[in-house]
Amino acid sequence: MVSCGHAEIQQQQCIWKETPVFLLIMATSECGEAERHFGNSDSKQSETWKRHIIRQLKYRDKAQKILFQDVIRSYLGLLERCTQKAFITKGILSVTRPLLLSSSEDSLSSLKTATGELAYQVVELQQEIKIKETFLEKQHARLYESQNDLSAVQLEYGKLQASVAEVEERNRLLKSKYDALLERHQHTERAYRKEELSGSELLEDMIHWKQQAAERMNDRNERRVRAREAGLNKDPEATANKKFNFDKVPQSASSPSSPSLLRSESGKRAERSHGRLFRSASATSPRFLGSIKDLFERKRRGSSICSLEEHLSTPSGICLAARVPNKAIHLLDAHELGINAVRFSPRSNLLATGGTDRVIKLWDIVAGMLHYRGTLDGSNEGITSIEFDSTGTRILAASYDKSALFWRLDDFVPKFTLTGHSRKVTAARFMCNLRQVVTGSADRTVKIWDLQRAACIQTIEVLSYCSDVVCSEYYVISGHYDRKIRFWDSRAASCTQEVPLQGRVTSLDISPNHRELLSCSRDESLQLVDLRRSNTRMAFRADGFKCGSDSTKAIFSPDGSYLVAGSADGTVYIWNVGTGNLETQLPDMHSSSVNAVAWSMSGEYVVSVDKSRRAILWSDI
Repeated sequence: MVSCGHAEIQQQQCIWKETPVFLLIMATSECGEAERHFGNSDSKQSETWKRHIIRQLKYRDKAQKILFQDVIRSYLGLLERCTQKAFITKGILSVTRPLLLSSSEDSLSSLKTATGELAYQVVELQQEIKIKETFLEKQHARLYESQNDLSAVQLEYGKLQASVAEVEERNRLLKSKYDALLERHQHTERAYRKEELSGSELLEDMIHWKQQAAERMNDRNERRVRAREAGLNKDPEATANKKFNFDKVPQSASSPSSPSLLRSESGKRAERSHGRLFRSASATSPRFLGSIKDLFERKRRGSSICSLEEHLSTPSGICLAARVPNKAIHLLDAHELGINAVRFSPRSNLLATGGTDRVIKLWDIVAGMLHYRGTLDGSNEGITSIEFDSTGTRILAASYDKSALFWRLDDFVPKFTLTGHSRKVTAARFMCNLRQVVTGSADRTVKIWDLQRAACIQTIEVLSYCSDVVCSEYYVISGHYDRKIRFWDSRAASCTQEVPLQGRVTSLDISPNHRELLSCSRDESLQLVDLRRSNTRMAFRADGFKCGSDSTKAIFSPDGSYLVAGSADGTVYIWNVGTGNLETQLPDMHSSSVNAVAWSMSGEYVVSVDKSRRAILWSDI
């Protein structure tokens, strides 16, 4: 039955497919009949009729095909399904054919079993399909969530990019402002230095003018005295008979300096005690003229401008015998970072410490304890060395920012900054005349500066990294990384002598009597050089002593009898200069390398500082 139905379907399909051919045949036959009917009609007219008929046939074919196209398509689909069912039936028969050969009951049960298994497999496949569909739905849900998260992250990323661009733009503006401020600061600093130089020049001119005015006044007074002497000599008899009462001398008749002298208590006592003698003496007597001359000499001396040394130099305390400390009496963290330098004032009542935190701190020593007094700031980088002048009123410091700074103790802002080195300044010292300072730098130069003009007046090329400098009256002594100590004549800027050592020099110090030079070097020793005979040297060593850095400082005691230096292990070592032996070593209270030490001029205290910002006050009390 299936095969018969299939044949009928194919026959009908062929009929439908042959329909356009039939129509064409009919059209052709109609055209022939038309030709025979009209006979010898015009050939052109017959061609027109043929084309018209063909167009009509094509139009009808197209219209009929459109109407039945969906039906034909559905019919073809039904044919394909029937074909598939025939194939499935054929497969089932091939499976069940062996069973038909057996008994009918067995074949029926086997057919039922095969059908059940197939149904069971269909159910299992449907369940798996459902499971897969559920899993696929979950995956779609996760994909949707991931897409949402991704969109949120992309939105956040866009916001972050916008904020980064805003921050970069802000940083660029700040950088431009900083560059403008830096340029303005440099311009202001140059203008300030120029104004400071012009101010110092104006001050010098003013002092010169005052000196000239004082000289003119003194000359005027001398001419007035000489004129009075000449008038008295013309009438000696009248002058001899005339009595002078100095208590009633009018102010207009005296010199500018005599009223203050006559009003003083000592002048009154002198007049009372010697009044009769002066009244009986003539104005032309040598004693009278000598007193007037002394009077004007006092005025001239009082009007003169004293020198810087006369104004600043005051006698400092002298240490007769330094006391060797044996215990720590005060310990504190003096700075926020490591401490590089420490120095006592000449009067021993003030201590200055400088560190890598860019400041100098001042400390008073009261009852064996360090009490904070104030801070000197102004440096852009860490402090490398500190120096007091002989009066204890001024401080000079070297800095990592390629400059040296100068303070007065009555002002916590630097009075001026000495700039000109191209690398860090390792040392700064006052020269003996107090008008000049000398600085040593890592740029292999030593510079001499005039404090009144705040300008460099001499530059010495020292051939190697300069770690420290000291000054005598005419010489500048420098220590270097090339293991040499060099002596420079400050008047000629020439090297007069070189002293070789075994290690790079870390510090220099000169004895109180300026006869011996102390050096500390990286060969773990201290060398003592006799400045009168430079070939005479003495080395000081100790078990455990080791320089902790290239800037470790060693110094003399204030009486020159001892040497003191700090070690890398935190111990402070003290040697006796007379015997050359180690006098004592102070217990290791420091937790890191000791950078510098200072001994008070009174000989009572020693202070040591280290890299871990700790300062320790030592004494024998």
